[in-house]
Amino acid sequence: MESMAKVTFVATGDSFITRHISEDGYDGFEKLRKLIRDHDVRFANLEMTFHRCEGSPAAASGGTWAMTDPSMLDDMRRFGFNLYNTANNHSGDFGEGGVTATIRHLEERGMIFAGTGRTLEDASRAAYLETRHGRVALIGVASTLDPAAIAGSQGVDMPGRPGLNPLRFRTIHHVNARHFAMAEELARVTEVNAQKDYLIATGYSSPYPEGTMPLGGMNFELNDLETDPERNETEPLAIDLKRTVAEIREAKRQADIVVVSVHTHEMKGRDTMVPPEFLETFAHACVDAGASAVIGHGPHQLRGLEIYKGAPVFYSIGNFIFETETVARQPADAFIGKGMPADTKVGAYMDARSANGTRGYIVDPHIWEAVVPEWIVADGKVRDLVLHPVTLGQKDSRSQRGLPRLAEGDEAKAILSHLKDLSEPYGTKIQAENGVGRVKLGIKE
Repeated sequence: MESMAKVTFVATGDSFITRHISEDGYDGFEKLRKLIRDHDVRFANLEMTFHRCEGSPAAASGGTWAMTDPSMLDDMRRFGFNLYNTANNHSGDFGEGGVTATIRHLEERGMIFAGTGRTLEDASRAAYLETRHGRVALIGVASTLDPAAIAGSQGVDMPGRPGLNPLRFRTIHHVNARHFAMAEELARVTEVNAQKDYLIATGYSSPYPEGTMPLGGMNFELNDLETDPERNETEPLAIDLKRTVAEIREAKRQADIVVVSVHTHEMKGRDTMVPPEFLETFAHACVDAGASAVIGHGPHQLRGLEIYKGAPVFYSIGNFIFETETVARQPADAFIGKGMPADTKVGAYMDARSANGTRGYIVDPHIWEAVVPEWIVADGKVRDLVLHPVTLGQKDSRSQRGLPRLAEGDEAKAILSHLKDLSEPYGTKIQAENGVGRVKLGIKE
């Protein structure tokens, strides 16, 4: 190996790809591809399963049942990507069969990925990319998931379960005595905790800790003092945090640089652009364990950028390819769930879901704005973090919407200004210069 003087990185967000790229590319393709290919490490989140109905549709999906032809992987490679995350809310859309088929198609192409596996150990293990200047490890996790999509460990006499590497979390509602009493009364009247109470009475479950109470799937905790503010708190489950931290530390032994990919739709309160508390806690723990960057994606829009102890934490870099409207197939469950016949065509279903283009993602301009960050790791430290604004063509027709292009002019300025505002709570300084954002890197405890 020459030197650990410099390893260059570029990262993109969610790729929900359902259409092939023309042999001639498209307007803006070559410019974007050059940006990506000019780096040692070229990351993308694969927000799809890649197979030809090699798994049955799961009872619940990540929103749209996400399946595309395996040949779309070759379109992703045309951009130049060489490192992929596969853990997200769509990983289990087609059950274990969809997980294993996607893994097989990736492996057949020699594509390096992390986040899903044939067992939990496989899914949580780092993937390694060899570059000229150093070995890079990627660990992939997802917090937005259906429990059926979680990978399982292999036992002594039972096989493991294919799935994703989870980052589960717990939500606690801290309330005053009056509201706590109201929750207790609501639980009594509705009997929402009857099954849980029965399990406690028969010894199959532990009693509620003093000062706490569940209400269905919610957890309430009585404030110590009446003057304490009422608030909602989220925290990562210890078992998932501990497993990921252990994998980071192991990867640090085996590689020169470790990055973590995390897919999170959850938000703080009602603001989709503000990350939840558990994600911040998780990201900080990853950096403390040795990760040089945390790459967040999931909400299909930008979230703030934090520089934590010199490491960039991207709470969401937005979409990269977003072609949900032209997915080829959906199961009957999707149509029936909208009150439509089981033989409804996908295009008609998409019209109904968006109320003919008047609601949902299609009318939100922030869904179609993103950034592609590039940075350098030199001698173990992150240097020269630059943000390239990207547009996905909100006003294009359905058949063209969702393809990424580097934004220019006023559009680029607006995207960078938006990200600057989102990042201000973290003290991050972004300077717009010649159509890109340059980030001032400093140590922040």
